[in-house]
Amino acid sequence: MKQIIAHVALVVSDYDAAIAFFCGRLGFDLVEDTELGDGKRWVLVRPKGATETALLLAKADGERQRAAIGNQTGGRVGFFLFTDDFSRDHAAILAAGVAFLEEPRHEAYGTVAVFADPFGNRWDLLQPA
Repeated sequence: MKQIIAHVALVVSDYDAAIAFFCGRLGFDLVEDTELGDGKRWVLVRPKGATETALLLAKADGERQRAAIGNQTGGRVGFFLFTDDFSRDHAAILAAGVAFLEEPRHEAYGTVAVFADPFGNRWDLLQPA
């Protein structure tokens, strides 16, 4: 996984669980983890090989979290995870035990498959055409 769409903010209920999924299960690098007080942290993770782009993990509770999630893509939560080698990264995600919601398919814009994370979000693994 070479690139992730720049500074995507992912709202999570549990920082440690999110770090365990992205860094432990998917093998992302933990770039920064800073305590800000009041239960808040600044956490950046990014796929191995990415240089300037990262995923920001942010925490919100209750209605604030639901509103943030619902506003991501008009009700459909989705994030694009870009790759330069679809076969390699699709196999790596499968090997990590992550379920794909949609099988790989070829579109005019590239090859894509959709998988889920444990936080109810959908990710489009995409190799642009």
